[in-house]
Amino acid sequence: MTDVIPGATNRAKEQELLYDWNVIGEGEIAQPRTVEIDDETLRDGLQSPSIRHPSLDEKLEILHAMAPLGIHAADIGYPGADPVVLDHVVALAEEIEREGFDIEPNCAGRTHASDLLPIAEAQQRSGVAIEASLFLGSSPIRQFVEGWDVEFLVKTTHDAVSLARKEGLEVMYVTEDTTRSRPEVLRRVYKTAIEAGARRICLSDTVGHATPWGVRALVKLAVEIVDESGEDVKIDWHGHRDRNLSVINSLAALSAGAHRVHGCALGIGERVGNTPMETLLVNLKLLGWLDADLTGLPAYCDIVSQATDTPIPNNCPGIGKDAFETSTGVHAAAVLKALRTGDTWLANRIYSGVPADDLGREQEITVGPMSGKANAVAWLTKRGYDPDDVTVDKILATAKTADHVLREDEILGLLSTSDAS
Repeated sequence: MTDVIPGATNRAKEQELLYDWNVIGEGEIAQPRTVEIDDETLRDGLQSPSIRHPSLDEKLEILHAMAPLGIHAADIGYPGADPVVLDHVVALAEEIEREGFDIEPNCAGRTHASDLLPIAEAQQRSGVAIEASLFLGSSPIRQFVEGWDVEFLVKTTHDAVSLARKEGLEVMYVTEDTTRSRPEVLRRVYKTAIEAGARRICLSDTVGHATPWGVRALVKLAVEIVDESGEDVKIDWHGHRDRNLSVINSLAALSAGAHRVHGCALGIGERVGNTPMETLLVNLKLLGWLDADLTGLPAYCDIVSQATDTPIPNNCPGIGKDAFETSTGVHAAAVLKALRTGDTWLANRIYSGVPADDLGREQEITVGPMSGKANAVAWLTKRGYDPDDVTVDKILATAKTADHVLREDEILGLLSTSDAS
């Protein structure tokens, strides 16, 4: 052990004890100048075919859980859907204003007056500025199915953005299925939207088709279009996870020049869902691209889980039950040694690439068929029991014949039997 460890700062320990291959090629990756997050849980997330739609009170609770996480904007609903959703949107916008949350609300709608006028009504009723996220399919396959030509797309874009601006709405113009759209079509519709007053454009990977290199090429095109316009226009990236590439695609989009990326708690959404917000935020923090306090992230996910009846998988990164739990003997022994030093920094990194304390959690050692003595000792010590050899051997003997990690009540039952004997 080198002299730098005792009493060293976390930064010194990191330099001494962790060799980080990630930094080797980091210089080749452009660092984003702006990183903003748009939470789509309350709109796109609710398109999941398996969720329960939350009540207004539950939506308000979700909104409150977002606020401390460094989330900059939130899609608070689709007011064109029905009057109930419109009322919810108004209430959510008013709550943002009343609580002073640093969250900019937006609402989705088609490029139809029937969708964008309810957004304008919500803005007027709440007295809170609401960005209109107006979407229109742009890919050749969508044009073929709908019977649209490029001139229809251009005219629809112009008319919708112009009407929204006339109604006093800021506009994010969203092309659906952008990742399968032709560049010449994207140039025309984005140019039209910007000229009509849109100050955000959104590239949408609607069916989860994109790869990171495809994302880079697409965002590069969007940056060129914005630069050519001479206007101050932001670029958003909206990803889906059909190929399970949504998080890395979001990082690629930011690196290539996007300003804001979208996600949903637990990755809920249509088909297999949207970019999972929890995994996105953890990666942004570990990259140093987002300075946010994520200790409230598990609570945010729990609230969404309960409000939508969406189970959290045990192995969900960062927030699942198993994320910082080990029942393997070799791993537990190393964690126990780290814990015995009293150094939380060390214990949270010896067998974890995500520091548990960043998320308000801690390492958990359990006892199961693959456990060793260290597991039982750690379990007992944490709960204030004497880890004597007889008790440890009894717990391990039971664990070795089990087909699962022992539950707390099972171990406590063994302890009470030992006391009785």
